[in-house]
Amino acid sequence: MLENINFPNDLKKLSILEKQKLADEIRKYILEIVSENGGHLASNLGVVELTIALHSVFDFKTDKIVWDVGHQTYVHKILTGRKEKLKTLRKLNGIAGFPKTNESEYDFFNTGHSSTSISAALGMARARDLKNGNYSVLAVIGDGALTGGMALEALNDVGYSKTKMTIILNDNEMSISPNIGGLNMLLSKLRAKKMYTRSNIIMKKRISKIPVVGKPTVKFVQAVKRSIKQLIIPKMFFEDIGFTYLGPVDGHNIEELQSILTLSKQIDNPVLIHVLTKKGKGYEIAEKNPDKFHATGPFDIETGKGKKEKGKDYSKVFGDKLVELAKKNEKIVAITASMKDGTGLTKFSKEFSERFFDIGIAEQHALGLAAGMAIDGIIPVVPIYSSFYQRAYDQVIHDIALQNLHVIMCVDRAGIVGADGETHQGILDMAFFRLVPNLVILAPKDFQELEDMLEFAVNLKKPVVIRYPRGGEDKEKFEKHEKIEEGKAEILKEGKDISIFAIGKTVARGMKIAKKLKEKDIDAEIINIRFLKPLDKETIKKSIEKTKNVITIEDGTIINGLGTTIKELIVDENIEDVKIKAYAYPDKFIQHGSVDELEKIYHLDEESIIKDLLENEEERETLK
Repeated sequence: MLENINFPNDLKKLSILEKQKLADEIRKYILEIVSENGGHLASNLGVVELTIALHSVFDFKTDKIVWDVGHQTYVHKILTGRKEKLKTLRKLNGIAGFPKTNESEYDFFNTGHSSTSISAALGMARARDLKNGNYSVLAVIGDGALTGGMALEALNDVGYSKTKMTIILNDNEMSISPNIGGLNMLLSKLRAKKMYTRSNIIMKKRISKIPVVGKPTVKFVQAVKRSIKQLIIPKMFFEDIGFTYLGPVDGHNIEELQSILTLSKQIDNPVLIHVLTKKGKGYEIAEKNPDKFHATGPFDIETGKGKKEKGKDYSKVFGDKLVELAKKNEKIVAITASMKDGTGLTKFSKEFSERFFDIGIAEQHALGLAAGMAIDGIIPVVPIYSSFYQRAYDQVIHDIALQNLHVIMCVDRAGIVGADGETHQGILDMAFFRLVPNLVILAPKDFQELEDMLEFAVNLKKPVVIRYPRGGEDKEKFEKHEKIEEGKAEILKEGKDISIFAIGKTVARGMKIAKKLKEKDIDAEIINIRFLKPLDKETIKKSIEKTKNVITIEDGTIINGLGTTIKELIVDENIEDVKIKAYAYPDKFIQHGSVDELEKIYHLDEESIIKDLLENEEERETLK
């Protein structure tokens, strides 16, 4: 089947049985590619039939669809002319793991973060109406993403506005038997809700009047209703805020899906279709371990084991150290926005379950919650990926920094993360955090320094940001680890020809560069900045005045990071005749590719920096 399917129109020729065979082949194809390239597996295996049904019923040459988060669009890409290109998934210059408007006419909106689809789809639907268009607009959102505040805000607006559009709730957390599914399909077709409610009240009054058995009968019926209330609540909730609720429907039954999607096209007000799917469907190992196979590196299909042995990483070091500190200090709590495993909090959640709070995909709430706890003397530690901290920026400013509250914000996946691309690269956090008053901003050079910084932050009683990268530490080993003191940098090596200022993971690179320069008779001074804020102006100024030659190295954007900070210091302190070069990522969104590949492209690897410094004899003589 798959060989003959290149675009959505090819689906129109297939029977239901042929489409089911196609679904099996697509699962096998995705499994083969993700096992080699890595990527989001479980979510894509779960939406195969749903995606086939969507492309069978709608014509996305004219209709529009927005995929929330977008990590579940591999099937969509296969069906929209990118079947062969999927083999390049997440590779440099290959196709992205998320929808990209510049990649295909079938990708209508770039996504990568949670809970944005309903807002975007509503915007498209309103634009359609303003232009007197006549096409369908859909949003596909998972039950986890529906917890995000933005999604709830959008639901409220859609329901109130009565704009014609369809929201597909992809619920992959619940399982449901066929008979219950059939009952709910029946309930979803009831249109006379007011008539049902009115008749229910009348019957209740009449039965209550029957001598002896009347009231006990009513109580019994009420008890039964309470026991099945969970079946009706979704319908009640969504219909009460303005939606026509359809479902639940088996998300792996193409015939049922096509039927309910076709029905939704005939309804002129907002529709919510509740679809039940199973993450990892068709690959037993992923079905049993959907969290592990949500996002995975290359793995062996037969065993499910990763092809690369996972070593110690910053997230685990953070998690282990937090457990150690929490044993000594009962005020420490941990808050996660549905990223317990990814941020290293699994051990903490088991040992301190009463002090662990998973609040779902709701970063704004996570920081607001932390602020409320901090103001009452609790010490909240909130690890969130760098690119997701962007979602809670107002809470960092308004709820935490403004009140100078003791919240420890751990920025995981800071810097380039690689294959997930633009939406996940963590290169902006230093720039936007640096703008906020009262924040103390640190970055460790290695595992030990992360542990030291976390212990320092627990005792500081100020809002603290600690940023650290994805993966392990550099092989470069440091002989010294000075005690962490607020606003104090660390001089790792003194020198007279050039000052190398580096922060976080780039400190190790600075050390390697210094060794290479030594071979060229250039004596470099290496300073581990440690604190982007407050800055150790005295140490930095002294080094600049000595060498008059400066380079800065960071794994963030060129704007408002370490390079900008040092340039501002030079101007503010009136230090004259200084030559400075900042090495950072340019003012642009960085594409997907491996970390090593991207560092080479943007000339931030060790070899590129050395070559740039020693590009010509005149430059070299200037340094000497």
